[in-house]
Amino acid sequence: MCDNQIMLDKKIWAVVGATANPEKFGNKIYKRLKEKGYEVYAVNPVYDIVDGDPCYNNLTELPKVPEVIDMVVSPKRAISVVEEAAMLGVKYIWFQPHTYDDEVLKLTEEKGIEMVLDCVLIALP
Repeated sequence: MCDNQIMLDKKIWAVVGATANPEKFGNKIYKRLKEKGYEVYAVNPVYDIVDGDPCYNNLTELPKVPEVIDMVVSPKRAISVVEEAAMLGVKYIWFQPHTYDDEVLKLTEEKGIEMVLDCVLIALP
């Protein structure tokens, strides 16, 4: 596990599971990170635009490799994201509640990726 503040100090984030639906956490998290001055990218193959910004199909398509991934997808979808993150050299993943299971955490650890298991909305001041 990693200290929250280490990740919060990183400035380039990707929200995997970002959504255009303002009622969903993928939207609230994306907007809060933007409001706090982070360079943040939306990742979700279902959308073309989130909060007026381009939305990407996967991490590989992003214009920059994110320093931190905020995971807002189910554990079954998280597996491939962790694999892709490791391939790209991402060092940090922030798992929102209900986005991980034992298999996801084991894979993340095996790939040498630091993680936080918490709600980023609560952690951001």
